[in-house]
Amino acid sequence: MAAVVEVENVSKTFGSGELAVQALKPCSFAVQPGELAALLGPSGSGKSTLLLSISLILEPTAGRIVIAGQEVYNNGWTGVDDRAFRRRHIGFIFQQHNLIPFLTAIENVALVLRLNGVGQREATRRARDLLGYLEIAHRADSLPANLSGGEQQRVAIGRALANEPPLILADEPTAALDTERGTKVMALLQRIARERRSAVITVTHDHRMIEGFDTVYHLVDGVLTKGPQEVALAAH
Repeated sequence: MAAVVEVENVSKTFGSGELAVQALKPCSFAVQPGELAALLGPSGSGKSTLLLSISLILEPTAGRIVIAGQEVYNNGWTGVDDRAFRRRHIGFIFQQHNLIPFLTAIENVALVLRLNGVGQREATRRARDLLGYLEIAHRADSLPANLSGGEQQRVAIGRALANEPPLILADEPTAALDTERGTKVMALLQRIARERRSAVITVTHDHRMIEGFDTVYHLVDGVLTKGPQEVALAAH
């Protein structure tokens, strides 16, 4: 089975000459359909640099990135329309949910579909189905300000799933939640990976949630290593 994401010797250096800083040393890994992978490391370790590179937002210095079978970077961008590619292939979940405050839950999810050319009626139907899948359909007509933090996160996850992307990138999705709500979000991400066969990559400092991941990668000073969950737990 082909990997959803393949990263080969990707590195990133900021600046040049004596001021050059190698934020990300050459790293390689792959994430399969249905796999929930964690990217764990302290602040400044290179996690955001790697995530932004996979997102087609930050250009690496060298290496190769393949997403959903399409080479998007090979020591330079390959000419892919980055915005259109992200809309079709990548779903984003953020710590700050970034919901549009004047749109209801269902409108926030449907907007993503509308931007991808889906008609209003079909977008609304699919958005309602997604909110049902996420067990929050009863809050479909609520504005973000009237939702709890956990409910807002579920709407944000629904938005990320709207276009059925093969890849979901989650940036600290449980950091703002208590243990109970964070555990529920992790269980939901597991369910999404298994049932929808999406590859889910989660950047996290949240060591409470490590046991829920299939694979744990560690980033320290720009160096990526792969280790068992037990190592991560023992280290903290």
